[in-house]
Amino acid sequence: MLTLDRITSNPNIMAGKPCVRGMRITVLAVLGLLAAGMTKAEIIEAYPYLEFEDIEQCLNYAAYLEEGKVV
Repeated sequence: MLTLDRITSNPNIMAGKPCVRGMRITVLAVLGLLAAGMTKAEIIEAYPYLEFEDIEQCLNYAAYLEEGKVV
């Protein structure tokens, strides 16, 4: 079963864009880092407040949206 409990949206944080655990890092930012070629380990090293599961859920969120199932 798909779990997206680390992806949050709050109109007072980043204008309501989907973020990781209510922090000011958007799902789009994490996906952009991956698309630019950074590994998950490099992202966690650069952003030590992120966890492996955060990155996994960003990928799962993007896949979920691609299926047309808006959260």
